Amino acid sequence: MTYSDQGNSWRNDGGLQPHAYDPYLHPELFRGVATRRVFAFLVDMIVIAVPVILGYLFIAVFGVVTLGLGWALFWLAWPASVIWAIVYYGACIGGPHSATLGMRVMDLELRTWYGAPGYFVLGATHAVLFWVTLSFLSPFVVLIGLFNGRRRLLHDFVLGTVVINNSVRAPAVAQPAKTY
Repeated sequence: MTYSDQGNSWRNDGGLQPHAYDPYLHPELFRGVATRRVFAFLVDMIVIAVPVILGYLFIAVFGVVTLGLGWALFWLAWPASVIWAIVYYGACIGGPHSATLGMRVMDLELRTWYGAPGYFVLGATHAVLFWVTLSFLSPFVVLIGLFNGRRRLLHDFVLGTVVINNSVRAPAVAQPAKTY
């Protein structure tokens, strides 16, 4: 039994399948990915932080208006911030571009090792695993990306994902045929 989604993405017949993105055959897919990921992360942190800061400011002003009663909502702010970040990553990576807003600005795309686009659960898990591994193994998460051809970080290895240069992967626009 073989499942085919644009070229044998998943096989149940025991056959081995190579990675869809080989850094030796297509090094241009991984050129500059590590640097771009840093800047994409910074853009994503801004996108996540702005609504969180606005939420905290709203609660502060609401607390003043309600003579302190509204400040009881501060205990909801941190869990809401975490949920917002997880939903942001899940929705963006699970969307049609398979990239967060920061990744789209830096022209990056997250794919599975076999070439399929991201999906919501993968995006949410990617974010959670990134923050957990960063909390415990801070320098090693990033250092691993410097010593492998695909520039994968620790959580990319665990989840089986690859971040590639989207501009290189995008097909060239074909010219329409002349009809004269």
